[in-house]
Amino acid sequence: MLHSLWQYRHFVISSIKNELKSRFARSKLGGLWMLINPLAQVLIYALILSNILAAKLPGIDNKYAYAIYLMAGLLAWNLFSEIVSRCLTLFIEQGNLLKKMSFPRITLPTIVVGSCLLNNVLLFIAMLGVFLVLGHQFSWVMLWLIPLTFIVVMLAIGIGLTLGIINVFLRDIGQAFPIFLQVWFWFTPIVYPVNIIPESYRELLRLNPMYSITDAYHQILVYGKPPFMGDIAIISVIALGLMLLSLFMFRRASPEMVDAL
Repeated sequence: MLHSLWQYRHFVISSIKNELKSRFARSKLGGLWMLINPLAQVLIYALILSNILAAKLPGIDNKYAYAIYLMAGLLAWNLFSEIVSRCLTLFIEQGNLLKKMSFPRITLPTIVVGSCLLNNVLLFIAMLGVFLVLGHQFSWVMLWLIPLTFIVVMLAIGIGLTLGIINVFLRDIGQAFPIFLQVWFWFTPIVYPVNIIPESYRELLRLNPMYSITDAYHQILVYGKPPFMGDIAIISVIALGLMLLSLFMFRRASPEMVDAL
C-alpha cells in the first residue's frame, strides 16, 4: 500500500487541491470559512459558559482562560471527528469511482486525511493568532502537538476506516454513528473542565480514548506543560493497533466492497 501511495502521490496531492477549490468555489471568503466555523463555535460557547466555568480552571491567570481551554480541546476533537465522519461515508460516496476506475483504493482515505490535516493546521495558525490577541504565552512544549496529531490521525483512521468498511454492507452504521459521535463529544471534557466531574466517576474517563488526547492538548496549549507520558503511551498503542486492524480489513474487504456498491 505504501508503494502504491508513492506511485500515486501526485494524484493524492492534486485531489486534495481540487477538493479545497471545489469546496469554496464561488465563495467570496473562500478558505476562511474553514476558520470561521470552528472559531464561531468557540465564541458561542465562550459567551454562554465562560462566566460559569472560567472559575473552574485553576492555574490560569487570564480572564479569557475558558476560551483558550475550549479552543485547545476543539483543535484535537475537530481533527478526529472530521476524519471519522468523512471515512464513514467515503466508500459509498465514491462508489462510482471505485467501480469504473482502476487505482489504489488506499488513496481515498489518504486524500481525506491530507485534507483534514490541512484544515487542522490552518485552524491551529488561526488559534495562535487568537492566543496572541488574548495575551496567552507560548512555549517549546507546543512541539508535542506534532506527535499528538499523528496519534489523533491513527485513532481516527482506525475507527473511521473500520466503520466505513462496515457501512458499505450495513448502512445503519452511517445513520447511527453520527449520533454516537455527538454523545461522545459531550462525554469528553472539552466544553467543561474535568474537575467538575465527581471524583468517583473520573476513572471512567480512562475508558474514553479521546480524554487522554484532549487532556494532553489542554496541558500543552493552556498550561504550557508536557503531557503525561503514561497516558500518551497507552493511547498510542491503542491508536496504532486500531489503524493496523482497519488497514488489514481494508485490504481484505476491498473486492467485496466494490461488488456491494
